[in-house]
Amino acid sequence: MLQELQLPSRDRALGALLGVHAGDSLGATLEFMAWEEIQGSYPQGLREIVGGGHFGWPPGHATDDTDLTRAVLLAYRDLEKHKASGSTQPLPDVVRVAAHYMVDWYDGRWPDRQRGHPPRDIGGATAMGISTFKQTTDPRTSGAGEGRAGNGSLMRCIPTALFQPDPEKAFAESIEISAVTHDDFHCTIACAVYNAMVRALVVGKPVEEAWQAGKETVARATAAAEGEPTASRKVKMSRAAQKVDAALEAGKSLVRVADLAEKGPRGAANAARVFPFRASGHVLESLALAVAALFDPRSLEDVLVDVVRFGRDTDTNGAIAGGLLGARDGAEAIPERWREKLQYREEFTEVADYLLSMQYPQQP
Repeated sequence: MLQELQLPSRDRALGALLGVHAGDSLGATLEFMAWEEIQGSYPQGLREIVGGGHFGWPPGHATDDTDLTRAVLLAYRDLEKHKASGSTQPLPDVVRVAAHYMVDWYDGRWPDRQRGHPPRDIGGATAMGISTFKQTTDPRTSGAGEGRAGNGSLMRCIPTALFQPDPEKAFAESIEISAVTHDDFHCTIACAVYNAMVRALVVGKPVEEAWQAGKETVARATAAAEGEPTASRKVKMSRAAQKVDAALEAGKSLVRVADLAEKGPRGAANAARVFPFRASGHVLESLALAVAALFDPRSLEDVLVDVVRFGRDTDTNGAIAGGLLGARDGAEAIPERWREKLQYREEFTEVADYLLSMQYPQQP
């Protein structure tokens, strides 16, 4: 893991970013469609990034998943630029900077969108968190609250794994950036766990060791629960950690992506148990599906095609799984015909190269 001060591979780090983007853009076409509908239209799965879907996306265009990943990525870029400037001013608060970029996105100050026009697609907790931050300017109290356990922060958290070299800060920032909109413990812990797995993968650790890094982070979150200010919050955080741990176990041992894609939520083994909401947006279901994808030995393309083939929240499930697969296999494993269509391919590459060159001058 990065705790051992190993250097991340450029190909894997860029693969993680572009994997989020590719999974998002592939899944955007099928968003909200049930497995049965997808089987009727794409019986072998959708293998091309073609756009369209419920919101009429241009091919390769970012949905909220990739747009908000960009918001977090630019916050780390700005932090590194401040360091490089030699300024005597205090370092920017990366959580606050990320939240301000989320506001820019929410208010229409964003690439390829008419100024002032809102996003085409935005989750309820995300909208609530950003709106609250605009009013209070405090990113650490703006979250939508307990019970809002959607996958809207897990989909955007990967830049912290890639570009916060300090493992202690990475753990804290994973939680705090999630909490700008999603402060339910299931969400914050899931982000920390996911990022721990990514950090292991980008330095070349095998899948099993990356998964173990996730398990260790669950244990760390359980221990951190003792620091919560009330008995109620201690219990809630501890129970949430247990459920995140169960999602890790389920993704590894209970379900297989190919089986889910072939047989759907009613026919696949353990699908009803692991995905009671049919992978329609709950953070633990998206995490379990991404872990199942990580343990699938097939090509990144084949696995992502089957992840989105399962239906419902296809863009976000594709983005979250795509990040892990890209970290596992690298950018070169993402089909070129997919990469060439991605809206932020060039920008993500430039920012990733800048951050890696500044943080790891000897990075291979």
